[in-house]
Amino acid sequence: RLVNSLLDFSRIEAGRVQASYEPTDLARFSADIAATFRSAIEKAGLRLDVRSKPLQRPVYVDRDMWEKVLLNLLSNAFKFTFEGEIGIAVDPAPTGDAVITTVRDTGVGIASAEMPKLFERFHRVEGVRGRSYGGSGIGLALVHELVKLHGGTISAESVVGAGTTFKISLPFGTAHLPGDRV
Repeated sequence: RLVNSLLDFSRIEAGRVQASYEPTDLARFSADIAATFRSAIEKAGLRLDVRSKPLQRPVYVDRDMWEKVLLNLLSNAFKFTFEGEIGIAVDPAPTGDAVITTVRDTGVGIASAEMPKLFERFHRVEGVRGRSYGGSGIGLALVHELVKLHGGTISAESVVGAGTTFKISLPFGTAHLPGDRV
């Protein structure tokens, strides 16, 4: 997975990403991706909360890239959550021009001093309890780059001991995407 992530980064940096944006029912597609984690989450004694409001129109995404975004966020949530729940929601933005995807957990949280570096490549938060040891520091940086390729933004909020929430905003329509890739 690390090698594939590094290859993805090198393709992005070289401008050789072969994205193919297609109209997608983002709420349904995201729920399907989250469902792949359900058995592991429930086996760990956690709950998976999937909620979405109907979207009035499709969102244009590269489905493979969107899957990488959500799998990274959900796997991090699982890695650092030992009780409570992991949630995902896909809702229209209040402005109506975008869709907001939220991935949240009730995990260990991230110290405020770490937040400005959260999406930097190879940055790892040291000394935090997790289900597995270490990590490459690539996942969130890759997520950030993939979201940017979709014309979107990602942000994070966290409270140590209470959990973390990631919010991704993707615009509706195709004006922000390369026309030859839609």
